[in-house]
Amino acid sequence: MLYVLALSTMLSAFWLVNSGHYTPLILSFMVVSVIFVAYLCHRMDVVDGESQPLNLTFSIPGYWLWLIKEVVVANIDVARRVWLGPKSISPMVINIKASQKTDLGMVIYANSITLTPGTVTLDLQGNRLKVHALTKEAAAGLITGEMDRRVSRVEG
Repeated sequence: MLYVLALSTMLSAFWLVNSGHYTPLILSFMVVSVIFVAYLCHRMDVVDGESQPLNLTFSIPGYWLWLIKEVVVANIDVARRVWLGPKSISPMVINIKASQKTDLGMVIYANSITLTPGTVTLDLQGNRLKVHALTKEAAAGLITGEMDRRVSRVEG
């Protein structure tokens, strides 16, 4: 029931942020829609700890801020290398070990790598990730394990 309440709260907040209209009619549409969607999700048995990871509620915003900074830095690096030409890149595929304990943690880690320009997660098998890196520096950044440690902290 806690997960259904969390889903309802998130849906309501999403509606309010995107609507911009707070008249009684629109708010009543929101309430009816949120109750209907929460009911359907509950009946379909898709609301659980994996779909509503409440344990991430307080730890994920700090990680997002760090990830945004990393994305900006990587964007600047990739743009610089585009200007410098093909001699400035050294593409490679590396295998790295992930220390996450849950599937959700592994997915957050793999997606974070892909979101960062210059790196793409190609495959995820068990606790091993195959990653394409545009440069040796990008590969070295992953090998140091900073992102892995931060995702593990978020995971709990």
